[in-house]
Amino acid sequence: WRRRTRETRERRATRDAIRESRAGRRRTDATTGATTTTTRTDEREAWRRRTRRGGLLALANDEDEDENGSDEDGSGSETEEYVSGGAVMIDGGGFVVDPKRLAPGMRAYIARRKKNLSASQHRAATLVVTFIAYALYHASRKPPSIVKSVLNPDQESISQGARGWAPFDGEDGTRVIGMCDFAFLASYSIGMFFSGHIGDRMDLRKFLTFGMIMSGAWVSMFGMGFYLNIHSVWYYVGVQMVAGVFQSTGWPSVVSVVGNWFGKGKRGLVMGVWNSHTSIGNMLGSVLAASALRNSNWGMSFIIPGVLTMLAGVLVWNFLVVSPEDVGLPPANGGVSSSPSSSSMNLSDDEESVARRRLVDVASERRPRERDKAVGFVAALKIPGVITFSLCLFFTKLVAYTFLYWLPFYIERTEIDGKYLSAAKSGELSVIFDLGGIVGGILAGYISDKYNARSMTAAGFVYLSIPVLFMYREYGARSMSTNLALMALSGMLVNGPYALITTAVSADLGTHESLKGNSRALATVTAIIDGTGSIGAAIGPMLTGYITSMSDDWNHVFYMLYAADLIAGLLLTRLILKEARAMLAVSTT
Repeated sequence: WRRRTRETRERRATRDAIRESRAGRRRTDATTGATTTTTRTDEREAWRRRTRRGGLLALANDEDEDENGSDEDGSGSETEEYVSGGAVMIDGGGFVVDPKRLAPGMRAYIARRKKNLSASQHRAATLVVTFIAYALYHASRKPPSIVKSVLNPDQESISQGARGWAPFDGEDGTRVIGMCDFAFLASYSIGMFFSGHIGDRMDLRKFLTFGMIMSGAWVSMFGMGFYLNIHSVWYYVGVQMVAGVFQSTGWPSVVSVVGNWFGKGKRGLVMGVWNSHTSIGNMLGSVLAASALRNSNWGMSFIIPGVLTMLAGVLVWNFLVVSPEDVGLPPANGGVSSSPSSSSMNLSDDEESVARRRLVDVASERRPRERDKAVGFVAALKIPGVITFSLCLFFTKLVAYTFLYWLPFYIERTEIDGKYLSAAKSGELSVIFDLGGIVGGILAGYISDKYNARSMTAAGFVYLSIPVLFMYREYGARSMSTNLALMALSGMLVNGPYALITTAVSADLGTHESLKGNSRALATVTAIIDGTGSIGAAIGPMLTGYITSMSDDWNHVFYMLYAADLIAGLLLTRLILKEARAMLAVSTT
């Protein structure tokens, strides 16, 4: 009660100060310009003195604004004065925010608009920016799988004039390619643990921008090997290792940002739709790499996605808003927006008004939370479910990344309806797997939200994927239509649990009730889960390269995939039983 009384008095004092300063300016508008400038400066200083509290400024008195969000004199220069003076006043929403926490492009847009975006508009913008960012991360990972057949052609292609590229064109070429894949994914998985730890301790917008620009540069360096005529295996291994480290900055960052903007109520469905960026990125990377093979050379298959990734980093720097508090909105994971309805993308205007009226309460609650220490690695491991889902993702990601890196190669080496396809055609055909993955991610998120059963949903998908993968291996070569149908179904069942665990499950655990409101654990938890999964992602493609170098029989590769899916499902047994007991308890009451 005392806190609220104090806040009310401060707001009244702020309103009185603004009324007095504006009235003073209106009285002197007819006099000299010097007098007008002085009163505007006094008004700005009075505003700062009375409303600045810990980086988040109080509610403005928008009752004194006209319908256009400007002063009565219609000049609209008030907002510009605040921008140049170090604070941005946003009229329609009635908030004032610290410009140092806003992305420069977004700050300029809001200043020009003279009105803050609504909560739902900010959420949509966040989803779009992070979607583009991580789609291009994945697009830059796809070229190695497309150019494998060009770097290491088979005997039939060699007889038709294909020359390959040393050091990948020898008898152990697939093993060398597998070693490059392992170098990338191993450094990616190791870097993931450190990236999450760092991401919880610094500005995620700056961290993500740096990672994207450096990642794009090092992906392009692999393609530059063609133009520089480099044939050293250690050059390509080294480039892949460095690229993997910078790629690891992406996932903990984007999941943390999206988790900041969306509460738990619809998180599975929203993140299921949003997580389609992985499949969209894979498809984009496949198309770009295949097009480069047709029109130029394999070097451009890496350079084009790398440059696009760097450009996306510039987009992130200018327009990514890391959390609602950065634009004066209440947090999604606590305070006023903890209810399921306020976590929805379609937040109504009335709800937003209520949230805005209660912003002062959130600001006072937020001050101690800002001093929360980032959760350490050991503490994050103790969160219930983190270790179980990390191990489950190890095996599900092993399967998913084996398809990501080797599916085009497998399609080219497999006779479909009595025909063999070219490397470019095989790369384009592999996008069907990613289309199925989009459906799988959305479906898994929807089912897990509807029944509040993350573990059951993930286990159901991995168990069903085993017979489907068997059918794809045994019957996919009979006709093109059968191959495409089974490939899409395989993509849906393989990518569904992978998408669910890396998005909604990670965000749930990163905001677990055992953290007692500490919001600085999301990136660390995400890094632990996805970092462990990435170890499996590194092992799967490496084993595939080793197996195919020893034998042309792909059945052994599929045996590995069956076993990985089975173990992933069994690991979730304890959590499945826990969810079943909770569902029975709810149904009986």
